[in-house]
Amino acid sequence: MIGLGTIINVAAILAGGLIGALFGKFLKESLQSALVKSTGICVMFIGISGALEKIMTVSDGKLTSGGTLMMIASMAIGTLIGEIINIDGLIERFGEWLKKKTGNAKDISFVEGFVSASITVCVGAMTVVGSINDGLFGDYSILLVKSLLDFIIIIVMTSSVGKGCVFSAIPVAILQGGFTLAAKFIEPYMTDAALHNLSLVGSILIFCVGLNLLRKNSVRVANMLPAILVAIIWAFF
Repeated sequence: MIGLGTIINVAAILAGGLIGALFGKFLKESLQSALVKSTGICVMFIGISGALEKIMTVSDGKLTSGGTLMMIASMAIGTLIGEIINIDGLIERFGEWLKKKTGNAKDISFVEGFVSASITVCVGAMTVVGSINDGLFGDYSILLVKSLLDFIIIIVMTSSVGKGCVFSAIPVAILQGGFTLAAKFIEPYMTDAALHNLSLVGSILIFCVGLNLLRKNSVRVANMLPAILVAIIWAFF
């Protein structure tokens, strides 16, 4: 069944959010604060490891690096585009609307949780490749692995940041569902170089999400999202 991978992923996020919300109720404010910081550190290291995996290579027994020019250019151009459009503001307004519609108007951390969790579970090569494989061949194995990772991440993030994290299931459903439906059109453009660039820049954005969990609103990560598109386009030049 085409699209089953996204359905499983959404279900995993909802289940993880439910467990995290129930668990978070039993934590004191000081413990929640400590858990937010530890989660931020973990997310940062996920981003660092993903970026280093793409930047660093072993050649003739020596460690070399590459892709730094692409990384800098993509982040600079992408951030400029994002700031002009103000993607962060658009997502926050959607988060505020969602907060009111779901009866969470008094939850001060709802929008922060929604934005942070959404970027964490949406950005990455697994999202694109898994959705395309699901759309072309009905192969949801990559999304199954991603679902397990997201399940764990959302449990931790929801218990520390709040219920807003649960609603990251919405952008996952829209984004992955869109990639699955458009798989035949997107697949020719997802070359090895494009996926390499996507993973590198995506990992940097995940690092920034972790940074925001440690120091609230240090970076407007949503405004950096166009960097992923720039990185993919870069691969063809």
